[in-house]
Amino acid sequence: MAAPSFNWWRKDTHRGTPVVVKMENPNNWSMVELEAPSEDDFLNDGVSKGRNKNAKQLTWVLLLKAHRAAGCITSIAPATFFLASAVRRRLSAGRTDTEKAVRTTPRFYSCIKIFLWVSILLLGFEVAAYFKGWEFGAPDLDLGYLNPFAEKGLFDWVYSRWVLIRVGYLAPPLQFLANACIYLFLVQSLDRLVLCLGCFWIRAKKIKPVPKQTILDLESGDVDGFFPMVLVQIPMCNEREVYQQSIGAVCNLNWPKSKILIQVLDDSDDPTTQLLIKDEVHKWKNEGMNIVYRHRVIRDGYKAGNLKSAMNCSYVKDYEFVAIFDADFQPNPDFLRKTVPHFKDNEELGLVQARWSFVNKDENLLTRLQHVNLAFHFEVEQQVNGIFLNFFGFNGTAGVWRIKALEDSGGWLERTTVEDMDIAVRAHLHGWKMIFLNDVECQCELPESYEAYRKQQHRWHSGPMQLFRLCLPDIIKSKISIWKKANIIFLFFLLRKLILPFYSFTLFCIILPMTMFVPEATLPAWVVCYIPATMSFLNILPSPKSFPFLVPYLLFENTMSVTKFNAMISGLFQLGSAYEWVVTKKSGRSSEGDLVSLIEPKDPQRAGSEPDLEKLEAQMKEQEKKMKKPKKHNRIYTKELMLAFLLLTASARSLLSAQGIHFYFLLFQGLSFLLVGFDLIGEQIAT
Repeated sequence: MAAPSFNWWRKDTHRGTPVVVKMENPNNWSMVELEAPSEDDFLNDGVSKGRNKNAKQLTWVLLLKAHRAAGCITSIAPATFFLASAVRRRLSAGRTDTEKAVRTTPRFYSCIKIFLWVSILLLGFEVAAYFKGWEFGAPDLDLGYLNPFAEKGLFDWVYSRWVLIRVGYLAPPLQFLANACIYLFLVQSLDRLVLCLGCFWIRAKKIKPVPKQTILDLESGDVDGFFPMVLVQIPMCNEREVYQQSIGAVCNLNWPKSKILIQVLDDSDDPTTQLLIKDEVHKWKNEGMNIVYRHRVIRDGYKAGNLKSAMNCSYVKDYEFVAIFDADFQPNPDFLRKTVPHFKDNEELGLVQARWSFVNKDENLLTRLQHVNLAFHFEVEQQVNGIFLNFFGFNGTAGVWRIKALEDSGGWLERTTVEDMDIAVRAHLHGWKMIFLNDVECQCELPESYEAYRKQQHRWHSGPMQLFRLCLPDIIKSKISIWKKANIIFLFFLLRKLILPFYSFTLFCIILPMTMFVPEATLPAWVVCYIPATMSFLNILPSPKSFPFLVPYLLFENTMSVTKFNAMISGLFQLGSAYEWVVTKKSGRSSEGDLVSLIEPKDPQRAGSEPDLEKLEAQMKEQEKKMKKPKKHNRIYTKELMLAFLLLTASARSLLSAQGIHFYFLLFQGLSFLLVGFDLIGEQIAT
């Protein structure tokens, strides 16, 4: 009975492997396999015939794949030509940061230049030695080979003395410095891992701050709800592109009009911008909004001075809380309804901080990489510190302060360029608690040009070092517990603000290239590749859609280390560039939700009615056509270019020693510096 069943099964089978190749043109084809091989292909006498048919089909497929591969190879030439032409345009434009670099950080600039020239000379020397028969396969040379009597000529004598100098004098201190940086690297990586574990715990347990009582609906008519007096401040300075969005969004906040006052704090020195902002304030005032315009004649203290001046107004004493939004921030209408309730029956709470979201996170590669960093900052750092420590650095915007906490902590001070971090540290020293709301977002913009991002990062990394020098005595003398003091000094300041940029630049941009020319000092492969890749993987977890940018993110973070290291040194030693304050350039990009908030409401009570978006977009396009478009250019960054050539020179030297991982890391890191040095990342700069 089994045999007939087997024969019946064989009758319904098909022979061969039918393959359909669809080919509209040589560059667009697809292959569909209809059925897998049957047993007849192996049992019947037509085995050879089926194999010949399958071989022909496989040959066609391989030819088509070869054709596609050839097309990819031919596309390399246009891409190379485009890159070369872009570099040529930047060189012909002649816009570099050389003069500014020499003026602000002359020693740092000179050190990089010296390292570059020395590395080029050593590379030529090592190449000559390689062709003379010297072996570079192992880091440790056989010193017995360096017998003076065995030397054949002057070059061998010079090179043998150079090797002895390397082994006896250069390798030990370099290896010591490398080991120290590796130790700092491991400590910082451990801190990053602990933060991630804390974030996983918060997600697993679904921990989040919950207000004691939810605010009642305004339309219910219940007058017993928690609606304290709230002051809203919008500090700005020459930000013509975004003032309309921020003012419109704040004026649409869902809060009783008798309980809110909006201060537009304009520090603009451009008369046209002042008139535009003043006209926008006047428009909303006519619509019934409680809004005032303030302009300082003497603009001392940058943003801190602006906020301090506004808090000195006599009517501020009537308000209990103050919400702060930078000029490019557009809060949702329910922002106050989600943040202010946390203050009810919680007298120790001084700050409620919301998370940032970004309208232009997918604009270009630069904004995508920034989004990875900031997503980790809010999702992990701010949330974990807020839940477990009730302390984190105020982000300067999208937050609500209890005015009593500001006054008790000494108010806004102009002593640093990070006034937000300054007030948060002083509030913590005075016992005030802070809450971070990861589920409340406030929309804003990311810098789209490398020039704007570079200036922003310089301020963000020089300011904390200024603050650390100034507030260290106050931290030591404060009455908070010892472990809180240790957290602020060692974790908040030293580990995350000083050690991170120090080892990132020193280890990967200086020590690693030097070990190529002094091979007796070594860096293990796990330091160069595996741990940085793991840390980058952890950083990118809060933004899973950014996983394709894992490698670019790792390379770009090391590239930015030169700016962060320079800023850290400037702030720590009070160099001239430490006190630079440059307003981050905005592009004024809007989402559809932003356009809704910009509509002039005909009825103040119906500000949320649906507008004619097409009409509004047409009006905005007409205004853009009338305005003269500014010229755009790119800048050449000399420090980044010199480090690019230094790393590429070291990668060439690593080829002589056949160090695979080190070679690839130095090569791609050098190319990353090269792209940034020629300003080939991000948008052009408008002038």
